[in-house]
Amino acid sequence: MAEAGSTKIEVVIATADYELLTTAAGAVVREGRAIVELSGSEAAEFLQGQVSNDVEALTPGHGCYATLLDHKGKLRTDLRVLRLAEDHPARGAEPDRRSGEHRSDNFLIDAEGIGLPVLLHVFQTFSLGRDVRTRDLTPERVLVSLIGPTARGLIDASPPAVEHGWVEALGGIAVTTDLGVDLIVPPDQLEQALALAPAASADAAECVRIESGRPRLGLDMGSTTIPQEAGINERAVNFEKGCYVGQETVARLHWRGKPNRHLRGLRLSETTPRGATITFGEREVGAVGSTCVSPALGPIALALVRREASPGDEVTVDGAPATVVELPFTR
Repeated sequence: MAEAGSTKIEVVIATADYELLTTAAGAVVREGRAIVELSGSEAAEFLQGQVSNDVEALTPGHGCYATLLDHKGKLRTDLRVLRLAEDHPARGAEPDRRSGEHRSDNFLIDAEGIGLPVLLHVFQTFSLGRDVRTRDLTPERVLVSLIGPTARGLIDASPPAVEHGWVEALGGIAVTTDLGVDLIVPPDQLEQALALAPAASADAAECVRIESGRPRLGLDMGSTTIPQEAGINERAVNFEKGCYVGQETVARLHWRGKPNRHLRGLRLSETTPRGATITFGEREVGAVGSTCVSPALGPIALALVRREASPGDEVTVDGAPATVVELPFTR
């Protein structure tokens, strides 16, 4: 039997975590997530003009995935927007223009930690003169992901099956995701949240994410990426809503153009680091993004690959053979 701390033991532990997340449910603390509250009588209208999805159409208990873009349609950050309580009387809110009553729209927004400066800058700078209040709740909330097919059943009041639907739980909220449930709770509820399922490693959670084909900000997409290239148009962009920053480029590419790159999967012949060069024939066509060794699939990765290399094509990654595949990966 291998000694504690050996490579063999580490592989066994990773495999056990992977099986937990793919056959039952495990709990993973998401370190460093950004959590922001946006409220005020003009919050919905303001947010609608900033993000790529239709937040005004949301009703309490529902949410959506969206992006904040620059004027060229490039990604500044992605985010999840959750609509909280129904419009309600709020102290300090400006009168509603239609009813004259003091009302407030309330949203909870979470994103990768690297997106927090962008969220705060956009919300605080471009809402000047409007009844919109921004509150950084990052130090006051923690996000725990319950990942796996049985995750929703672990919550007393099970959240809706629809993605980004939510219910109140543990002094915070439980949000349905494509991989399970996210709990956004005060720090004093962390222990109770973790008690809902066995602990699993962040590495195992990343492996499941990569297999599902979900890109991650800072790893698979960033400031040079247009949403369609990252394969998130269907989830993050509404093409029937009004204007928002970056809309013209995103709409033009969707209706009339072809992106130069696509988010693809790579079946690798050997492990490789993030950033490794992908070559098709004599041409460099991309670089490796997120990568892992899946217990079910072996070495795999996500990458933005130029359209010259299609699913099924053989490429090389730092000289080693690899195959481009459609997402999500199939076990």
